[in-house]
Amino acid sequence: MPGIDECLLEAMRLPGARGASVVDWTSGLALGTIGDSPNGDHEATATEAAELARLAAEHRAFAPADGNDWTQDAGGDKSPPVEDVIVTSRDGYHLLRFVPTTFDSSVFLHLWLDRDEGNLALSRIRLADLADRLVLG
Repeated sequence: MPGIDECLLEAMRLPGARGASVVDWTSGLALGTIGDSPNGDHEATATEAAELARLAAEHRAFAPADGNDWTQDAGGDKSPPVEDVIVTSRDGYHLLRFVPTTFDSSVFLHLWLDRDEGNLALSRIRLADLADRLVLG
C-alpha cells in the first residue's frame, strides 16, 4: 500500500498529468505535492481546492438519494457522500478524489491534467484505486 509520496508518483505517471497533491480539506493544507501547480503556488492551490472539496462533501445537495451522508465500510473506513469532483477548464481537468480513512476522512487527492493529453476516464479510475490504497499516517 503506497504512502503519500508513492501515491503522488503513481498519479504523475498518468497521461497528461501536470501536477498532483494530497490535501486535508478541513485545514486546506497540502500533505504532499508533485509537479506543477495551476497558479504556481501549491499551497494556494491546496487551499482553493479544499474549499471546493468541503462544499461538495458537506452539502446535502450532493448526498446520495437514500439520505446517507457518510458511510462506513466493513474495514471501518469512513467515506463522505461524494466520491470525486471533476472541474473542467479551458486547458485542463481537475480531479478531486476523496480518500476513505478510519479517522475523519478529510483528505483528498487532487490531480491536474492537461486537457489535450489527459484521459479523464482512465485518470478517474486510477485515482479511485490510488485513494483506496493510500496509507496515511
